[in-house]
Amino acid sequence: MFAAGCDVGSLTSKAVIMKDGKIIESVIIKSKARPWESADEVMNIVLNRAGLTMKDIKSCVGTGYGRDKISFVHEAVSEIACHGKGARWLVPTVRTVIDIGGQDCKALRLDDKGNMVKFITNDKCASGTGRFLEVMAKVMHLNLDELGEMSAKSKQPVTFASACTVWAQADVIQHLNDRVPIEDIAAGVNNAMASRMSTLANNIGLERDVCMTGGVAKNSGVVNALEKQLGIRIKRIRREDPQIAGAIGAALFAAEKANGGAK
Repeated sequence: MFAAGCDVGSLTSKAVIMKDGKIIESVIIKSKARPWESADEVMNIVLNRAGLTMKDIKSCVGTGYGRDKISFVHEAVSEIACHGKGARWLVPTVRTVIDIGGQDCKALRLDDKGNMVKFITNDKCASGTGRFLEVMAKVMHLNLDELGEMSAKSKQPVTFASACTVWAQADVIQHLNDRVPIEDIAAGVNNAMASRMSTLANNIGLERDVCMTGGVAKNSGVVNALEKQLGIRIKRIRREDPQIAGAIGAALFAAEKANGGAK
């Protein structure tokens, strides 16, 4: 029995196909302006790679900010629930999940059975989101995946006076004009992101084990800075890409639905 999850985010869209609790195929693409187009494209790609058609999918759940615009799903589930479920599948011992998406950031606390206990989200400001890093990387003429590499070379990270994306962008430009080493600016950007996330995580009552999901989890500079600020070790997700956690959770919900609600 095949189950699928489709996570349509503001920056990327993800799709996962699972069978008997195992991932058969997964895909990540850059999101289009219209969420339904992103959903159609990513689902078509993942089906083609798996050698399947939509008729082979017993159940499909949609999530992400565009979840209500997906025509082919059987149900839409919030990204909060899907990220919690996906993170639990990736790291069975996880109790705190920190997710940084393109337009929001979330911290979730789970009980020992994986049920949601508390969550907090920031979707009102770009600071602490993937968009924040995207803007800063563009100003520095770097790719997003270069920010983590640059941080490791920093000897004196800069400090940003404000977490606001607009003011931080102006600070980056000023630092560049002052010939501050780009690795020190990159480290400062990652530290600013980590600071925002540490506040969010502490507000829900941090409990071990902790893991990060979302594309920013692949930025070693942010992860390392967050570990220092929280004073804990963050569990690395190695078995799958942490960016597909939401889609994994959606596929797991779909499998439960196909099995009549049995977990």
